[in-house]
Amino acid sequence: MGRIFETRKATMFKRYAKMAKAFTKIGRDIVMAVKTGGPNPDSNPRLRLIMQNAKAVNMPKANVESAIKRASDKDTSNYEEVIYEGYAPHGVPVLVECTTNNPTRTVASIRMYFSRAEGALGTNGSVSFMFERKAIFKIDQNNLNKDDLELELIDFGLEEINLDEEHKQFIIQTAFTDFGNMAAALEERNINVIESAKIFSPTTTKELSEEQEKEVLAMIEKMEDDDDVVAVYHNLA
Repeated sequence: MGRIFETRKATMFKRYAKMAKAFTKIGRDIVMAVKTGGPNPDSNPRLRLIMQNAKAVNMPKANVESAIKRASDKDTSNYEEVIYEGYAPHGVPVLVECTTNNPTRTVASIRMYFSRAEGALGTNGSVSFMFERKAIFKIDQNNLNKDDLELELIDFGLEEINLDEEHKQFIIQTAFTDFGNMAAALEERNINVIESAKIFSPTTTKELSEEQEKEVLAMIEKMEDDDDVVAVYHNLA
Protein backbone atom coordinates (compact mmCIF):
# COMPACT_ATOMS: atom_id res chain seq x y z
CA MET A 1 0.00 0.00 0.00
CA GLY A 2 3.03 2.25 -0.17
CA ARG A 3 5.47 3.98 2.11
CA ILE A 4 2.99 6.59 3.39
CA PHE A 5 0.62 3.87 4.61
CA GLU A 6 3.48 2.03 6.34
CA THR A 7 4.65 5.24 8.02
CA ARG A 8 1.14 6.00 9.26
CA LYS A 9 0.75 2.44 10.52
CA ALA A 10 4.05 2.61 12.39
CA THR A 11 3.05 5.93 13.97
CA MET A 12 -0.33 4.53 14.96
CA PHE A 13 1.17 1.44 16.60
CA LYS A 14 3.75 3.57 18.44
CA ARG A 15 0.96 5.79 19.79
CA TYR A 16 -1.05 2.75 20.90
CA ALA A 17 2.03 1.28 22.60
CA LYS A 18 2.62 4.51 24.55
CA MET A 19 -1.05 4.62 25.50
CA ALA A 20 -0.91 1.03 26.75
CA LYS A 21 2.16 1.79 28.87
CA ALA A 22 0.49 4.89 30.30
CA PHE A 23 -2.51 2.75 31.27
CA THR A 24 -0.22 0.16 32.87
CA LYS A 25 1.57 2.78 34.93
CA ILE A 26 -1.65 4.42 36.07
CA GLY A 27 -2.94 0.97 37.01
CA ARG A 28 0.06 0.54 39.30
CA ASP A 29 -0.45 4.02 40.74
CA ILE A 30 -4.02 2.99 41.55
CA VAL A 31 -2.74 -0.13 43.34
CA MET A 32 -0.42 2.00 45.49
CA ALA A 33 -3.16 4.54 46.23
CA VAL A 34 -5.69 1.85 47.22
CA LYS A 35 -3.04 0.15 49.34
CA THR A 36 -2.39 3.32 51.36
CA GLY A 37 -5.80 5.01 51.39
CA GLY A 38 -8.52 2.54 50.41
CA PRO A 39 -10.69 2.19 47.28
CA ASN A 40 -13.07 5.12 47.86
CA PRO A 41 -11.91 8.24 45.98
CA ASP A 42 -14.13 10.44 48.17
CA SER A 43 -11.95 9.64 51.18
CA ASN A 44 -8.68 9.02 49.29
CA PRO A 45 -7.30 12.24 47.75
CA ARG A 46 -4.35 10.42 46.20
CA LEU A 47 -6.71 8.11 44.34
CA ARG A 48 -8.82 11.08 43.19
CA LEU A 49 -5.76 12.74 41.66
CA ILE A 50 -4.70 9.53 39.90
CA MET A 51 -8.19 9.24 38.44
CA GLN A 52 -7.76 12.76 37.07
CA ASN A 53 -4.44 11.72 35.52
CA ALA A 54 -6.18 8.71 33.98
CA LYS A 55 -8.69 11.01 32.37
CA ALA A 56 -5.86 13.16 30.99
CA VAL A 57 -4.48 10.19 29.02
CA ASN A 58 -7.97 9.08 27.92
CA MET A 59 -7.97 5.92 30.02
CA PRO A 60 -11.54 4.56 29.88
CA LYS A 61 -13.57 4.84 33.07
CA ALA A 62 -14.22 1.09 32.97
CA ASN A 63 -10.46 0.43 33.05
CA VAL A 64 -10.03 2.69 36.07
CA GLU A 65 -12.90 1.04 37.95
CA SER A 66 -11.54 -2.39 37.08
CA ALA A 67 -8.07 -1.44 38.39
CA ILE A 68 -9.58 -0.19 41.66
CA LYS A 69 -11.58 -3.41 42.04
CA ARG A 70 -8.52 -5.59 41.35
CA ALA A 71 -6.48 -3.62 43.86
CA SER A 72 -9.24 -4.02 46.45
CA ASP A 73 -9.74 -7.74 45.85
CA LYS A 74 -6.13 -8.87 46.12
CA ASP A 75 -3.18 -8.45 48.46
CA THR A 76 -1.14 -5.50 47.19
CA SER A 77 1.24 -5.38 50.13
CA ASN A 78 4.16 -6.58 47.99
CA TYR A 79 4.14 -3.47 45.77
CA GLU A 80 6.60 -0.74 46.69
CA GLU A 81 7.94 2.53 45.36
CA VAL A 82 11.69 2.59 44.72
CA ILE A 83 14.02 5.29 43.40
CA TYR A 84 17.30 4.39 41.71
CA GLU A 85 20.13 6.86 41.15
CA GLY A 86 22.96 6.92 38.66
CA TYR A 87 24.81 8.67 35.90
CA ALA A 88 23.89 8.59 32.22
CA PRO A 89 26.60 9.02 29.57
CA HIS A 90 28.64 12.24 29.83
CA GLY A 91 28.07 12.52 33.57
CA VAL A 92 24.37 13.42 33.49
CA PRO A 93 22.73 12.64 36.87
CA VAL A 94 19.55 10.57 36.63
CA LEU A 95 16.82 9.54 39.08
CA VAL A 96 14.57 6.62 38.09
CA GLU A 97 11.26 6.39 39.95
CA CYS A 98 9.71 2.90 39.95
CA THR A 99 6.76 0.95 41.31
CA THR A 100 7.47 -2.75 41.55
CA ASN A 101 6.48 -6.03 43.16
CA ASN A 102 9.90 -7.49 42.35
CA PRO A 103 12.80 -5.13 43.22
CA THR A 104 15.38 -7.75 42.20
CA ARG A 105 13.99 -7.78 38.65
CA THR A 106 13.66 -4.01 38.52
CA VAL A 107 17.15 -3.14 39.75
CA ALA A 108 18.63 -5.64 37.28
CA SER A 109 16.78 -3.92 34.41
CA ILE A 110 17.79 -0.42 35.54
CA ARG A 111 21.43 -1.49 35.90
CA MET A 112 21.30 -2.94 32.39
CA TYR A 113 19.99 0.32 30.88
CA PHE A 114 22.77 2.32 32.54
CA SER A 115 25.44 -0.22 31.58
CA ARG A 116 24.45 -0.53 27.91
CA ALA A 117 24.57 3.25 27.55
CA GLU A 118 27.99 3.37 29.27
CA GLY A 119 26.49 5.00 32.30
CA ALA A 120 26.53 3.68 35.86
CA LEU A 121 23.97 2.80 38.53
CA GLY A 122 24.88 4.60 41.75
CA THR A 123 24.10 4.23 45.43
CA ASN A 124 21.38 5.98 47.45
CA GLY A 125 22.24 9.66 47.75
CA SER A 126 24.79 9.68 44.94
CA VAL A 127 22.80 12.11 42.77
CA SER A 128 19.57 12.88 44.65
CA PHE A 129 21.22 15.90 46.34
CA MET A 130 21.18 17.58 42.90
CA PHE A 131 17.36 17.51 42.79
CA GLU A 132 14.50 19.05 44.78
CA ARG A 133 11.09 17.47 45.26
CA LYS A 134 8.33 19.57 43.73
CA ALA A 135 4.64 19.18 42.91
CA ILE A 136 2.97 20.34 39.71
CA PHE A 137 -0.67 20.76 38.72
CA LYS A 138 -1.97 21.31 35.20
CA ILE A 139 -5.31 23.12 35.15
CA ASP A 140 -7.68 24.34 32.45
CA GLN A 141 -7.07 27.96 31.53
CA ASN A 142 -10.80 28.61 30.95
CA ASN A 143 -11.52 32.21 31.95
CA LEU A 144 -9.02 32.23 34.81
CA ASN A 145 -6.76 35.25 35.21
CA LYS A 146 -3.13 34.44 35.93
CA ASP A 147 -2.51 37.37 38.30
CA ASP A 148 -5.72 36.76 40.26
CA LEU A 149 -4.96 33.06 40.49
CA GLU A 150 -1.45 33.74 41.75
CA LEU A 151 -2.74 36.00 44.54
CA GLU A 152 -5.45 33.52 45.49
CA LEU A 153 -3.17 30.48 45.67
CA ILE A 154 0.03 31.90 47.10
CA ASP A 155 -1.11 31.09 50.65
CA PHE A 156 -1.46 27.44 49.67
CA GLY A 157 2.16 27.04 48.59
CA LEU A 158 2.21 28.35 45.02
CA GLU A 159 5.81 28.95 43.96
CA GLU A 160 5.38 29.45 40.23
CA ILE A 161 2.60 29.61 37.65
CA ASN A 162 3.08 29.50 33.87
CA LEU A 163 0.74 29.44 30.91
CA ASP A 164 1.03 26.63 28.36
CA GLU A 165 -0.51 28.48 25.42
CA GLU A 166 -0.52 25.45 23.12
CA HIS A 167 -2.71 23.36 25.44
CA LYS A 168 -4.52 26.32 27.08
CA GLN A 169 -3.40 25.21 30.53
CA PHE A 170 -1.82 26.83 33.57
CA ILE A 171 1.03 24.87 35.13
CA ILE A 172 1.31 25.43 38.88
CA GLN A 173 4.38 24.47 40.87
CA THR A 174 4.61 24.06 44.65
CA ALA A 175 7.01 22.55 47.14
CA PHE A 176 6.59 18.80 47.60
CA THR A 177 5.23 19.35 51.12
CA ASP A 178 2.47 21.65 49.80
CA PHE A 179 1.01 19.08 47.39
CA GLY A 180 -1.96 18.33 49.63
CA ASN A 181 -2.62 21.99 50.43
CA MET A 182 -2.71 22.97 46.76
CA ALA A 183 -4.80 19.94 45.75
CA ALA A 184 -7.38 20.85 48.39
CA ALA A 185 -7.39 24.54 47.42
CA LEU A 186 -8.00 23.76 43.75
CA GLU A 187 -10.71 21.24 44.61
CA GLU A 188 -12.51 23.70 46.90
CA ARG A 189 -12.56 26.27 44.10
CA ASN A 190 -13.91 23.75 41.57
CA ILE A 191 -10.85 24.32 39.37
CA ASN A 192 -10.46 21.44 36.94
CA VAL A 193 -7.12 19.68 37.53
CA ILE A 194 -6.14 17.92 34.31
CA GLU A 195 -3.04 16.28 35.72
CA SER A 196 -0.94 16.41 38.87
CA ALA A 197 2.37 14.88 39.86
CA LYS A 198 5.13 14.90 42.43
CA ILE A 199 8.40 15.37 40.59
CA PHE A 200 12.14 15.82 41.08
CA SER A 201 13.41 19.15 39.76
CA PRO A 202 17.17 19.61 39.13
CA THR A 203 18.86 22.42 41.05
CA THR A 204 21.31 22.99 38.17
CA THR A 205 21.32 22.02 34.48
CA LYS A 206 23.97 20.54 32.22
CA GLU A 207 24.72 21.54 28.62
CA LEU A 208 25.76 18.86 26.11
CA SER A 209 26.38 18.75 22.38
CA GLU A 210 23.50 17.60 20.21
CA GLU A 211 25.11 14.20 19.65
CA GLN A 212 25.82 13.68 23.35
CA GLU A 213 22.27 14.71 24.23
CA LYS A 214 20.89 12.12 21.82
CA GLU A 215 22.86 9.39 23.60
CA VAL A 216 21.46 10.41 26.99
CA LEU A 217 17.88 10.70 25.73
CA ALA A 218 18.13 7.29 24.00
CA MET A 219 18.94 5.69 27.36
CA ILE A 220 16.13 7.59 29.10
CA GLU A 221 13.62 6.53 26.43
CA LYS A 222 14.50 2.86 26.98
CA MET A 223 14.01 3.28 30.72
CA GLU A 224 10.67 5.02 30.25
CA ASP A 225 9.45 2.08 28.15
CA ASP A 226 9.96 -0.29 31.12
CA ASP A 227 6.64 -1.14 32.80
CA ASP A 228 8.18 -0.78 36.27
CA VAL A 229 9.37 2.78 35.60
CA VAL A 230 7.05 5.61 36.59
CA ALA A 231 9.30 8.54 35.60
CA VAL A 232 12.92 9.39 34.79
CA TYR A 233 14.44 12.71 35.90
CA HIS A 234 17.69 14.31 34.68
CA ASN A 235 19.34 17.72 34.54
CA LEU A 236 19.82 18.17 30.81
CA ALA A 237 19.34 21.82 29.88
